[in-house]
Amino acid sequence: MYEKTHRSLLKSISWRIVGTVDTMIISYLITGSIVTTFSIGGIEVFTKMLLYFFHERVWNKINLGKKREFENVVSEG
Repeated sequence: MYEKTHRSLLKSISWRIVGTVDTMIISYLITGSIVTTFSIGGIEVFTKMLLYFFHERVWNKINLGKKREFENVVSEG
């Protein structure tokens, strides 16, 4: 069992929305500058989405904690 590339991409995008909002709130609380807040958020959204995508693809190749599809069929039958 594995995740297809488009699933990893969609997960990357949805997680980055949550993460970027969090980063922007923290940035604003620390700096008090809306310009700095959006600068940090704008850069961060792309770099972390790319990092997360590759992180997911690497973990997709690691079998630790995964079941193969045929194991589910045999154990249910």
